[in-house]
Amino acid sequence: PSGTYAQEPIAVVGIGCRLPGGVETPEELWQGLLDGIDAIREVPRDRWNAPEWLDPDPRAPGKTTTRWGGFLDDVSRFDAELFRISPAEARHMDPQQRMALEVAWAALEDARIAHDGLHGTRTGVFFGTMAQEYHLATGADPASIETHSAVGWDNSIIPARIAYTLGLQGPVMAVATACSSSLTATHLAVQSLRRGESDLALAGGVNVMLHPNTTVAMTKFGGMNPDGQCRAFDAGANGYVRAEGCGVVVLRRLSDALSAGD
Repeated sequence: PSGTYAQEPIAVVGIGCRLPGGVETPEELWQGLLDGIDAIREVPRDRWNAPEWLDPDPRAPGKTTTRWGGFLDDVSRFDAELFRISPAEARHMDPQQRMALEVAWAALEDARIAHDGLHGTRTGVFFGTMAQEYHLATGADPASIETHSAVGWDNSIIPARIAYTLGLQGPVMAVATACSSSLTATHLAVQSLRRGESDLALAGGVNVMLHPNTTVAMTKFGGMNPDGQCRAFDAGANGYVRAEGCGVVVLRRLSDALSAGD
């Protein structure tokens, strides 16, 4: 970018998160890192029956070699009334949309930014999204498709929900670049701030594991570690372990953050 803000440092003024291990605040995330918690566990029964999908042979059709993952305790909870979303629409919303809304809301609270003061502002929303498992997890039955289904499972709606709820008028985009999705979303948010097209930006990513098909696909790809551990750069490295959650950072140009007293 060229212009007034081209070399402007970017400040992180707020953080929101919901992660495995009961982590729901930046403080709990930091403490979890200090304590070295292990948030990996067996697949909860309310997701899928892990023994039925398990086979040590990675070539076994329709099977996965792992029964491990980083799972949240509850992905169905949602305060629809807070966001003025009707019960009928909420029932058809992918939990990724619900969680992104709530965590973005929490990130703005962490930044001490009033939600109702953002209406009409040049605030951008950039979200890394990839997996779409909600339709599969709810049965993929054509008879269940209703008025709110189209926007309920579309990943592009994840950041759009946030912008619509808060009345934001900056750029809004869902980003899918595989493992780098949320980092790429943050990169685009920084660029938007430096171009001057956004004055505030919400950047983050969300992932929820609702159906085993993606884990099966990663098994066939050769990516899953049967032990449920990531041993990056180690001689014993043997794949990775999938996990879910959401993280959002609130970004401002440093000069704006200082003048706002962030």
